[in-house]
Amino acid sequence: MAPNMANVFGILGNVVSFLVYLAPVPTFHRICKKKSTEGFQAIPYAVALFSAMLYLYYAFLKKNGMMLITINTFGGTIEVVYLAIYMIYATKESRVFTTKLILLLNVSSLGLITLCTYYFAHGHLRVNIVGWICAVFSVAVFVAPLSIMRQVVRTKSVEYMPFTLSCFLTLCAVVWFFYGFLIKDYYIATPNILGFVFGLAQMMLYLVYKNDSMCLNQQIQPTEGDSSKDGDDNHHQVKTNNQEVEVVVVN
Repeated sequence: MAPNMANVFGILGNVVSFLVYLAPVPTFHRICKKKSTEGFQAIPYAVALFSAMLYLYYAFLKKNGMMLITINTFGGTIEVVYLAIYMIYATKESRVFTTKLILLLNVSSLGLITLCTYYFAHGHLRVNIVGWICAVFSVAVFVAPLSIMRQVVRTKSVEYMPFTLSCFLTLCAVVWFFYGFLIKDYYIATPNILGFVFGLAQMMLYLVYKNDSMCLNQQIQPTEGDSSKDGDDNHHQVKTNNQEVEVVVVN
């Protein structure tokens, strides 16, 4: 019974994670349309690519890792596409920074982890070490939304924390927790407890501050008596803030 339920949760986890991976598509459609990254950052996509590759390595080491292999293969592929589009339209400085970040995370760090665990650990010990690395990295990623939550409390605006995305991330954490729990893989299950807690906290914050955010948006809109220049300046300010936070997606 448990293996069958684990497969069900594994399939559900793949479906929900698939939708989360596709969340940035409107952002990159906008980048392609305007032929400019407009201040968007590549950090979330480089981190997501590193996470996908790290979990792929773990999945190939452990038994019955097909559920992890399928979603992280797709995730790694889509993140490569995102980064390629970003590199095409980014400024020279952004391309240099992104290249250094990719080399640091996905070449140096991943290569070091692979080489060290391959030559200095064997069998079950290797699986445990890589599993611990995956779990620690997942915890670090789940903690990342604290900056967004702090901004919501400070500005009393949920503009930069979409409820739908928070809901999907919470659901994703719940599904993968039960999958890890049922197959007794606590390197998968344990970090998702924290993911569920932070996802639930984000949704609660959204419900608390959504009305304040609506009032703030009405205040930001220029009145009929304002000049067109003032309206453009207000719009640019909100838009720029949105660019800085919009792409923060926890994978």
